[in-house]
Amino acid sequence: MNILLVGSGGREHALAWKIAASPLVKRFVAAPGNPGMAAQCELRDVAATDVEALVVLAHEIAADLVVIGPESAVAVGLADALRAARIPCFGPTAQAGQLESSKAFTKAFCDRHGLPTSAYAVCESADAAKAALDRFEPPYVIKADGLAAGKGVVIAPQRAEAEAAIDDAFGGRFGAAGARVVIEEFLEGEIGSLFALCDGKTSMLFGWAQDHKRVFDGEQGPNTGGMGTYSPAPVFTPELVEQVRTRLVEPAFAGIADDGAPYRGVLFVELMATKHGPKLVEFNVRFGDPECQVLMLRLESDLVPYLMACAEGRLAEMPEPTWRDEAAICVVLAAKGYPGTPVAGGAIHGADADFGPDVAVFHAGTTCDADGMLRAAGGRVLNVCARAATLREAKEKAYAAVAKIDFADGFCRTDIGWRALERA
Repeated sequence: MNILLVGSGGREHALAWKIAASPLVKRFVAAPGNPGMAAQCELRDVAATDVEALVVLAHEIAADLVVIGPESAVAVGLADALRAARIPCFGPTAQAGQLESSKAFTKAFCDRHGLPTSAYAVCESADAAKAALDRFEPPYVIKADGLAAGKGVVIAPQRAEAEAAIDDAFGGRFGAAGARVVIEEFLEGEIGSLFALCDGKTSMLFGWAQDHKRVFDGEQGPNTGGMGTYSPAPVFTPELVEQVRTRLVEPAFAGIADDGAPYRGVLFVELMATKHGPKLVEFNVRFGDPECQVLMLRLESDLVPYLMACAEGRLAEMPEPTWRDEAAICVVLAAKGYPGTPVAGGAIHGADADFGPDVAVFHAGTTCDADGMLRAAGGRVLNVCARAATLREAKEKAYAAVAKIDFADGFCRTDIGWRALERA
């Protein structure tokens, strides 16, 4: 098979690493890719949102399958264009993609189809949003409606902070994503991430993980796109998994099909395990980042047949995926200043060292300059991942690898996996 992978972050590098291991792959191209992905595939300098150029590239390489990595490519309708060109595609249409690209859409979707979620208010102005705070108790959850790279959520302990977050959103901090704001009830419980595949008709659970959103140790500081993750997560008991499947996953796929947009791809269900059962925090219409990284380390099965089955409507033919018994962990190395304005251009040494068969370093925000020096080019820069028989051993391997990477402008959390380790 000839495969085109769209995207350039840590999620896409993890997908590239797993796809490249498949014996089914003949030619493998990524657009635009990143320096780390060059070890697995050809790179083409085509932006993930350049729909016309990506369709041309898919034709050029006679792609048997296009795999869409980032939500930005979903939102601009890449899947729609590929299907119009009769090119098999793993990824939902822009209409189905509204499950991520608009939080207001998703809240209304939950109301229509009976999915459990938090109480909410959708606000079109700062004054309306501040007035709506009267309907909620602190802490207040303030969300930009659109795509904000995982940084559009503020949990404000006090009303003054909530009002400041509202002013930030409507003041342009998140661009068009903040032109509308959703205020939500704060949910008490433990958060988790579950993934499911769908081919438009049939669905299949495809792993779960738990991530760390706050930037600093001890769940302190602002929210980020994710500072680390691990799998399996003890919060996902068999009972919880079954509840998520029946109350969230299957109703979501059935509902979006009823709305005229059958879902083909992966759905990321971020949920809160509350005393009243699982409640939806948000949907994402792609593999999580950095959740994808630990899932790929634990996935024993060949990924490619599952991607192709989703694209071609054959998921019912596929067996349940096989997962390694080991635990996996991902530690995010970020540039200082993240999630605000990260320090750009910092030199990185040692990321390509041989850390052993159970350690993988995925590039999330890197570039190479003219003399081949690897440099930081984003907020989250590297994902240092490891697997082992236990989560504690995997954590030791990952942080040992982190210690060997010389990135003076970088930082990471030191407590990834603490919830599961405390339980153990």
